[in-house]
This record gives sequence, structure tokens and C-alpha cells, in this order.
Amino acid sequence: MYMSRMYLNPQRRQTRELLANPQKLHAAVLSSFPPSSSETTDEGRVLWRIDQTRESVALYVVSPAIPSFEHLQEQAGWSQEQSWQSSDYTAMLNRIVKGQKYAFRLTANPVHTVTEDGVRRRKAHLTPAHQLGWLTDREEQLGASFTGEAGEITAITTKSERRVFKREKRTVTIQQVTFDGSLEVTDADKLREVLCNGIGKARGYGCGLLTLAPME
Repeated sequence: MYMSRMYLNPQRRQTRELLANPQKLHAAVLSSFPPSSSETTDEGRVLWRIDQTRESVALYVVSPAIPSFEHLQEQAGWSQEQSWQSSDYTAMLNRIVKGQKYAFRLTANPVHTVTEDGVRRRKAHLTPAHQLGWLTDREEQLGASFTGEAGEITAITTKSERRVFKREKRTVTIQQVTFDGSLEVTDADKLREVLCNGIGKARGYGCGLLTLAPME
């Protein structure tokens, strides 16, 4: 598996168009791999996420193969300087052991299923409390705990945005929520599985990618 980061130029028109439509950005990410490359393998799948601040726009990609971002560089980067780098993710994954603590970020699509008039429908969690509940309910699946020594929740929602965009002739609506905080590893194998395959719905639309960083 590989982890890549590419900085996009927020002043470029193409960058703004890609950011406005996760379907277009998903297609651009997949076009970074040759036709023979599979989006999903036994090792993991292609996942991506946008981290945006006032100063920068960063595209993160986890993938089974090394991407080639020349086309994105031409359309949405800087013409004079390569703005991406890729590294082998394996060493980081192998260092994960039970009991370690990490800072984390996850952009996800927290949803739940309700029954209305006998029909099951998927609905987004809209409040921070319900969104955090969605995350903590998945501690076992994630192989991680978001509960501190004093019983406090060590995660917060830092962004929640309703995204509406077109996929061919269909309108797609998702609730994109970013969680930040710290976690403790409870099952290293399960956590590695999520890091390589993502979690939740809308993984093709910039959701599901969990990243870790050393605790400061």
C-alpha cells in the first residue's frame, strides 16, 4: 500500500471545479492509475480525502499502487513545480501495536437506517452528538478506542458539510463529516484493515479515509 499527498492550487479554475464535485475528483484520482490497476485488491482499496485550510488544499490518497498525478499537476497544480509525493505505507502499518496512541483524522459519511412507511431508508446523522455516536459505536470495528482515562471522548467533529452533486443524470447527496482527536489502538489488525480499506459509506466520494499521526 502507498500513501500520497498532493497540494492543489486553489487559484486554478479546474481545482475549484474538482472540489465542487466529488464524482469528478474521484474520476481524476482513478485516472492516476493505469487501466490494468484495480481500485480494490486483497491489500486494500483506493481511498482519498481533501484537507482544506485557508492556506492550502491537500489531496491524500491511499492506494495499492503508486499513483501518477501528472494530469492533475497540469490541470490543478503548479506548472513549475511538482507538488505531490508518495511513500510506502507498509512500514507505518507494521509499526502499529496494541496500546499505542495516535492523533487521527477521519472524514466519513455517518448514516443510519430508518423505516418510513414500511420502506428502509438511509439517512445522515446531522448533529455533532449523533455523529460522534456513530464513530464511538464503531470502536470494535476500527480496533481503536476514543475514550480517555477519565472516561472523556477524545474525538470531536471539526467539519460537517452537506454535499450535493451530479453523477451522470442522478443527483447524489451526502453528509461529509470530519473527525479529529486521539485514539488508542485496541486491535492492531482491525485498525490496519480500516487504514487500508476505509470505513463507512461514500468511500468513492472522499469519505472513509482514516489517517494517523504521532502524538505530540
